[in-house]
This record gives sequence, structure tokens and C-alpha cells, in this order.
Amino acid sequence: MNHSIKTGFSFGLTSGIITTLGLMVGLNSGTHSKLVVLGGILTIAIADAFSDALGIHISEESENKHNTKEIWQATISTFLFKFIFASMFVVPVLLFKLSTAIIISIILGLLVLIFISFKIAKEQKEKEWKVIAEHLVIALVVVVITYYVGSWISLIFG
Repeated sequence: MNHSIKTGFSFGLTSGIITTLGLMVGLNSGTHSKLVVLGGILTIAIADAFSDALGIHISEESENKHNTKEIWQATISTFLFKFIFASMFVVPVLLFKLSTAIIISIILGLLVLIFISFKIAKEQKEKEWKVIAEHLVIALVVVVITYYVGSWISLIFG
């Protein structure tokens, strides 16, 4: 996989999982509405995928190291991978009760993060457990904080 596509893949995967899980958990704890959570997932899959793709595009341009083809490969792959990895959480929400779908989504998301973290650690010849732990802690912090923010909003405004 070339550098530009690898950039889009790793960024899209990570952002797609962590952002979508955070949104799902926060919206669920605040509303307990399958419709709201589903709408949030689709919004992230579209709007945030475009936003992240533009962010990568501008970031790659600002480095002044990449040609136009490489910049557009990173841009398009970021959009596609963010869209795919965010959208995968639609399936559990459609198939299961919302509380079950949230748990399945968290487990699925964390397993994918473990897998990519393991691959990154191997490539960089780092200790796998350290890389995995670092990435999981960040993801879990997002999930916990968004849960409490959603609960707080529900308490104050619900």
C-alpha cells in the first residue's frame, strides 16, 4: 500500500471508529433513540468523512512534499475509509436493540483498533501491547466522556 493510501486508511479507520463510537454512546446516553443514533452515524459517515478528507488534503498540501496525485489519493482514501468504517456501525443498530447494538459496536470498534494497532506495532518494531494499550485508552476515554456528556445533557435538558 503506498503512503498516500496508507495515510487515508489509517486516518479514516481511526477517526471513523473513535468519532462514531463517541457520537453513538453520547447520543444513546442522552436520548435512548435508535433514530437519533442512526441519524448521527450517517451524519458522521458523510459530513465528517468530507471534513476529514479536506483536512488531510490541506495537511498533505501544506507539507510541500507530495505531488497532486499523492494528495488526491490521500484525500479520496481518507473519505472512503472514514465513510466505510463509520457506516459499519449502522448494521448493529439496524439488527439489534439499541443497548445491545451499542455494546456490539464498542466491541467491534475496539477489536478493529486492536488489529490495526498490532499491525502498526509490528511494522515499527514496537512492543505490541504498548501501542495497543495507548490506542485503546484514547478510544475508551472518548467513549466514557461522551457517555457522561450525553447523560448530563439529558439530565439538564431532558
